[in-house]
Amino acid sequence: MERMAPAGQWFILVVASLVLGIIFQTFHVPAALLLGPMIIGVIMGLLGASVRIHPLFFKISQGILGCMIAQSLSPSILPPLLNDWPLVLMVLVATLLASGLSGWLLVRFSQLPGPTGAWGSSPGGASAMVAMAGDFGADVRLVAFMQYLRVLFVATAAAFVARMAMGDSASLAAAVVWFPPLTWRFFATLFLALAGVWLGPRLRIPSGALLLPAVVGAVLHSTGTVTLEVPEWLLAMAYTLIGWSVGLRFTRPIFKLALRTLPQMIASIIGLMLICGGMAWVLTKLLGVDMLTAYLATSPGGLDTVAIIAAGSHADLGFVMAMQTLRLITILATGPAMARFISRSAVPASSST
Repeated sequence: MERMAPAGQWFILVVASLVLGIIFQTFHVPAALLLGPMIIGVIMGLLGASVRIHPLFFKISQGILGCMIAQSLSPSILPPLLNDWPLVLMVLVATLLASGLSGWLLVRFSQLPGPTGAWGSSPGGASAMVAMAGDFGADVRLVAFMQYLRVLFVATAAAFVARMAMGDSASLAAAVVWFPPLTWRFFATLFLALAGVWLGPRLRIPSGALLLPAVVGAVLHSTGTVTLEVPEWLLAMAYTLIGWSVGLRFTRPIFKLALRTLPQMIASIIGLMLICGGMAWVLTKLLGVDMLTAYLATSPGGLDTVAIIAAGSHADLGFVMAMQTLRLITILATGPAMARFISRSAVPASSST
């Protein structure tokens, strides 16, 4: 496919993504317009496609997603978190320890260098982990592969968990209005998304393109200052661009580089997903939230894909985003120390024999 002209690659990418997305929509798979493009992107990336999504479009898509999240965030999500802060703290610490153990075992029983294994297994925002990894001696290519491999696993599993949880009610969802009439609020929403994209890097806020519009937009929306408008056609474009951005990262050279440790990577990802699933079950028993909300709130990355799946299901998006954001902040604060610890303590089994 690398010999095909870019125009031909874009044509296949768009048409195939549209077809698979429509198929997923027909079967009421949550986040169909994310999963379809993501899967097609993975296939084309491994076949040697050279087309890529410009980072600016990826960040703009995150900003739009942040505005969508803002519509569901309100002060009402804070009391459950504050009232049950010991449990919330326990989940955050357990996730941190689980990711640390996952990274330690990955380095111990594979040929990955310590920093690479540590940053690759951190369940924070995938783009933030990749951006930080290079500063701590990690192989950014392998970290990106591990992060987005986990995003692929988590997004697929979470979407089908959501589908099972929704059951027949998925087909009873209200009809989507794709092209509603636009008002000045739409342009205000678009300005907020673009402002987050511009300010995020300058304020050095990890995943700032998503988090800034989400937080500022939540304040504006919940106080009635500005009622945000995010039409479905714009969300569909953002979902598609995020799916392509993730999928096309799975290139053949990086796959070959990771092939020797791929079984260990997959085992590490599945183990972390199972641990987080166990914590979700604990949340349902102690906090009284439904299983789907708890599962998405504890899913190990990525922030944007989990938000898309939560928005397309019956989950409590506000609770999910509050838990995911708290975990992202925790991982970012402790990631460097965790990476140093794993690098020093996890001696590969092959070198110790």
